[in-house]
Amino acid sequence: MSEVKDALAGGGPATSGKALPAQTGAPIPTIHVAEGHPMASLVDAIPAPPVAGDLVEGTIIAISRGRVYIDLPPFGTGLIYGREYLNAADVLRKANQGDIISAKVVDPAGRDGYIELSLKEARQAAIWGEAERAIVAQTPYSLTVEEANKGGLILSWQGISGFLPASQLSKEHYPRVPEGDKEKILGELMRLVGHPLSVRIITADAKEGKLIFSERTGNEAEEKASLIDKYQVGDVVEGEVTGIVDFGVFVKLEPGLEGLVHISELDWGLVEDPHMFSSVGDKVRVKVIEIKDGKISLSIKALKENPWHTAAERYSKGMEVPGVVIKYNKHGALVSIEEGVAGLVHVSEFSTPAELRETLELGRTYPFVISLFEPKEQRMTLTFAGKKSNL
Repeated sequence: MSEVKDALAGGGPATSGKALPAQTGAPIPTIHVAEGHPMASLVDAIPAPPVAGDLVEGTIIAISRGRVYIDLPPFGTGLIYGREYLNAADVLRKANQGDIISAKVVDPAGRDGYIELSLKEARQAAIWGEAERAIVAQTPYSLTVEEANKGGLILSWQGISGFLPASQLSKEHYPRVPEGDKEKILGELMRLVGHPLSVRIITADAKEGKLIFSERTGNEAEEKASLIDKYQVGDVVEGEVTGIVDFGVFVKLEPGLEGLVHISELDWGLVEDPHMFSSVGDKVRVKVIEIKDGKISLSIKALKENPWHTAAERYSKGMEVPGVVIKYNKHGALVSIEEGVAGLVHVSEFSTPAELRETLELGRTYPFVISLFEPKEQRMTLTFAGKKSNL
């Protein structure tokens, strides 16, 4: 079969021929036959004449400069000319007499009585038709990401630019960004530019020129629920760190199932930057601490001994201890007397918050007295026992 038929046209070198004479004639009359008449079945078998927007198929009967004539029995002759010829010139140059060609009706009563046709619109109609069939069949395509914006990704299919919303990305590629920071989301999406993704078409609107993709299979919720059912609170499993964000670490328990180790569950000691605690690809042991609303929460510190449980063996109220300033908050300074055991030095001990920060510098060790000690509640307050800054 020729190239023209393969590309809704034909193939081989173009041939020249004289343009057909102008086609004239009266419109096809409407035939009315009484129900039950012997001719009724024959009338019903007569095909309806084409109207604008119909796709038709016929044989090329003549090619002249800038024009292609197509036989469309029993309705007459179709004509591709002018702008429609120019739009499809690269294909029509390879057309031959006798090639079968598909086209879209632009005007059923066009110039000189010919049925005016469009090859380009036929091709577009065929593409959108294929897109609609792909939605029903859930056909997968491997497409390369061309661009990214704050809402998602731009990909092309069959020459049509389409959009993949961030919400339709797979769990593997979904941007894990705290508080929905749009700039950080864009940064994560930009990493996918130039990479192929396996996607499906989920919306195809030819009138709007809208093509929407999804990387999701549509069965994620059921699949995830099935996987989660295998786990119970208290289970200890080994997983792999797949993502690190400001609020914690994502750990893959098995293909298709991830859980979150919140920053507060990483260690008994203060963890301010999860990136300093682990790296993507690390193997870690975690404990399941909650399963709720299709989400699984994990803990690493739960597998370590809580230092508060034995703190009473080492400390008591009124004892003077060395401590390291590890953090400021609106109430004062947080001071660690050992890994995982920390207390508050209240700002009221100082004339101003500035004096507190000048006196107690982050990362430095100072003497303190334990003024409140309740290890069962994991609560402790400290009083500064050193020399205050003269502010």
